[in-house]
Amino acid sequence: MDKLMALKAFVETVRCGGFSAAGRSLGVATSSVTRLVSSLETELQSVLVNRSPRQVSVTEAGQAYFTKAVAILEALEEADAAIADRGSQARGRLNVSVPVEFGRRIIAPRLGRLLDRHPQLELNLRLSDEVVDLLGERVDVAVRLGSTLVSDDVVSLGVGQFQRWLVASPEYLACHEPLSAPQDLLAHDCLRFDYGAAGQSWQFSAGREIQQVAVRGRLHSNNADVLRGAALAGQGVALLADWLVREDVASGRLLRVLQSYSVSPGSASGAISVLYLPNQRGSRRVAAFVEFLREVLAG
Repeated sequence: MDKLMALKAFVETVRCGGFSAAGRSLGVATSSVTRLVSSLETELQSVLVNRSPRQVSVTEAGQAYFTKAVAILEALEEADAAIADRGSQARGRLNVSVPVEFGRRIIAPRLGRLLDRHPQLELNLRLSDEVVDLLGERVDVAVRLGSTLVSDDVVSLGVGQFQRWLVASPEYLACHEPLSAPQDLLAHDCLRFDYGAAGQSWQFSAGREIQQVAVRGRLHSNNADVLRGAALAGQGVALLADWLVREDVASGRLLRVLQSYSVSPGSASGAISVLYLPNQRGSRRVAAFVEFLREVLAG
């Protein structure tokens, strides 16, 4: 018995729900799939799938074996890709995690450039505003905005910068107290991103002067576009990335306030960084994505 082929046959049988469908997926005869799965069960002395005329269902033992088999096949696929990835071409799967709105607005519209340039690259783009565990979540590259908190076992590579702007709608500003200094925000509804404790204060700097303002407001969210929508609807003052609200400001839908200050949530920076594990050094896939992102950010 070809153990590797038997594992593939079993995994596809479970995924497809039948021997015939598994055979079509693998490009082999149904009888070959049936024989391989039966040989695997004989070797293990355990029934992995229940057979019926219409479908195949996995047993409890089969489900446990399926999970392990999938992990083995994925590890082998990754090992093959890692060796091939050291060549001259970017090839294989690249798992990338990016913040939700940055991914939607900045990365996604330009992905064709990356995929056309590297026809052997398979991209899995995950959108999340959570800080991902690269090793635990099998992420090859993570894009991080503004955070300098990186563990010693992760490589952090700066690829660009962004600014945060204080914005509000003309309608909101017309109905509320003027904003001429950071402390004036204490009389306003501030729309806050959910950074945790750091997001409770906004830091203002002008030259050597630094001020911390403990902002307040009834709305906070872990999605920047929710706050943008609230600002457009006249619900308060928001601190948002320039790339997110640039068009709104250019059109007059939002107005910038306190422009003479640099503003950040707590001590967060304006860095755009790419994170990856040390074993990805020299990876053509990672290098291809970093090159693409730098081009995007350069305009």
